Amino acid sequence: MLKLLYDTILHGQLLQAKDIGIYVVNQINKMIQSRLLKTYPPRQGEDTSATFSGHEAFPCRYGWLKKGFDAVAENPAVFSSDRATITLGVGKNMVRSIRHWCLAFNVIEEDLSVTKGRNRRLKPTRIGAAIFDDQDGFDPYLENPSTLWLIHWLLSTNANRATTWFWAFNHFTRNEFSRQQMETELKQSIKKKYRKIPSDNSIKRDVGCFIRTYVPSRGDDSKNLEDTFNSPLTELELVYQTENPLEIFRYNTGHKATLPIDIIAASISEFWDSYYPTQDTLPFDKLAFSNNEEPICPASIFKIDQHSMVVYAERLEEYTDGDFRYDDTAGIKLIYRQRRVEASEFLSSFYKQPFAPSAKTYQHPELVDIN
Repeated sequence: MLKLLYDTILHGQLLQAKDIGIYVVNQINKMIQSRLLKTYPPRQGEDTSATFSGHEAFPCRYGWLKKGFDAVAENPAVFSSDRATITLGVGKNMVRSIRHWCLAFNVIEEDLSVTKGRNRRLKPTRIGAAIFDDQDGFDPYLENPSTLWLIHWLLSTNANRATTWFWAFNHFTRNEFSRQQMETELKQSIKKKYRKIPSDNSIKRDVGCFIRTYVPSRGDDSKNLEDTFNSPLTELELVYQTENPLEIFRYNTGHKATLPIDIIAASISEFWDSYYPTQDTLPFDKLAFSNNEEPICPASIFKIDQHSMVVYAERLEEYTDGDFRYDDTAGIKLIYRQRRVEASEFLSSFYKQPFAPSAKTYQHPELVDIN
């Protein structure tokens, strides 16, 4: 905040007390709007909502995010329409599941400017348009493996819409676990933070859906065909099932061959702008280790070990032309920021095309029936 005031004085923009308030508010709003995620998890102790259902026990499938994005771009009220099953080509449960996942991956969001009717309209988000728009999208059909890392980041930082996923990658401390262990520790965490406690069955279904999001199904003739469709995030191999007959799972921590420096830089930029927007120096440990001060940790979300995170940090200076710089002097590891770089800049550079315009309008109110 003090830095914002200093910048105001430096540029000759400070005239009177009223102007200070207006300028600071405008600058903060610019920071918020520039973030890919408009609602980041609050710090510990701050209240937040949580979601442990909505997916109807279906993990997100290939094509669902694109399908949901296109449908909302065409009709902001599509999910409350009587024709939703026809438009999306799936049953009612899957319609609800697609809506849930599009919100959880931050591909769409509620349109708070429209309050007419029982069901709120939806609209594409900035990052949703950047990925899935037919004309301007980076990777509408998720053909680039790096995009899977990006949408994994979007999902696992969404504490409100994907609470179990957020918790599992940021606060669950076990590297190896059973379903029951994850369910038990998740429930303990929920009791400490949230007033409303979901039922044991809801937690069980949510944990099961989490596992199926990252662990591919094994061939088993006894399983329902619906249970054999894998989520695109299984390609990341972040979680795998061990050979233990007791059904034990393990996080795959270490080097990630398909995770580019561009996605790491974008995640660092998002983290920095969300929790330390006015600081130019950041302790490396905040990026590399989970702690109780910040709800999210980039290295933990991508399951990168400390050595791999250092390797990424050492490449930042060359990759950003000096905007970010890693320094390790006398065992004190720091990241310096010479210039604030939006995550969208890193993504535009990686995908070699401009970021989808944030002001793009998809809604066609004259074609939409609000129930």
